Amino acid sequence: MNKNNPIDYSQKANWYQIPEITKEFDTFYVYATEYIMGSMEEGAPDYADLDNAEMLEGAAGEYLLHATAYADSTNVFMPYYRQVGLRYAGVVWKRDGIFDAAIADMPYGDIVAALDYYFEHYNNGRPFIIAGHSQGSAIVKMVLKHYFAEHPDYYKRMIAAYPIGYAFTKDEFKAYPHMKFATGECDTGVIITWNTEGHKNREVNANTCVLQPGSMSINPLNWKLDDTYAPASMNLGSLFLNEKTGEVEMGDIGADAQVFPDRGVVVTHAKGEKMTEEKAAVATAFFGPDGRHGEDYALFYNNIKDNVAKRIAAYKASR
Repeated sequence: MNKNNPIDYSQKANWYQIPEITKEFDTFYVYATEYIMGSMEEGAPDYADLDNAEMLEGAAGEYLLHATAYADSTNVFMPYYRQVGLRYAGVVWKRDGIFDAAIADMPYGDIVAALDYYFEHYNNGRPFIIAGHSQGSAIVKMVLKHYFAEHPDYYKRMIAAYPIGYAFTKDEFKAYPHMKFATGECDTGVIITWNTEGHKNREVNANTCVLQPGSMSINPLNWKLDDTYAPASMNLGSLFLNEKTGEVEMGDIGADAQVFPDRGVVVTHAKGEKMTEEKAAVATAFFGPDGRHGEDYALFYNNIKDNVAKRIAAYKASR
């Protein structure tokens, strides 16, 4: 694998989706870490190539469960990229206290190449959203810091960024003043993110790979930054697995939300997803004993979809 040779994004096979253009706005979505259990195997490479079966299957699932939240309002583009596996991301996290260094070379380089091709050949001047989850959001953070600083002509067309499930800290907003954190439900040109946990994580002050000192979260139910509690009655619908049918359904699973600014997280009473013992052990090691990282989107799916439409409306009204 040549880390210095970005993917050729003129090849349609290197995109999960290049949509038919039916809407005035786009979303560019960067998927999360899907090279997980395979990365734990002895001798497994640190990075997944584009033909990694676990990553390809995971990316398809993530499109359905995450990226479709943007599909009602936008044309959703999603490139493949060579991502760091969870095992090596953990090595870098333990070493540095954050796993940014694991994505700064090839994963970020691939997404930059995809963005270059997207803006030059697909975007045609349309306003856009950039979004992701977990590792995808860590890459989006680098894009916001560096790529858009170098391309202010693109950045001024950004409706909003939804890099959900990764640390954005108060110090970073001071260091990169062109980045703005959302302050409410309808502001535009801003960053919207949160990291979801259960109460036990906060009680034990769990160390997780997606939090940093000074992390910030916005409440995905009431769109406040303070600790105003949002009951589950404000939730417009969560995605959950029906254990009887094995199908993903939409419904009410008691997903309330409250920001705890001292930790920079959103805490919910909704139960976590069921996992195998092996996967639960991995999740605990990276996201604490009561993490909800894998459900950052699913718990608040319809509220995300509704918020995307509202920010687009606000963007249109301001032009």
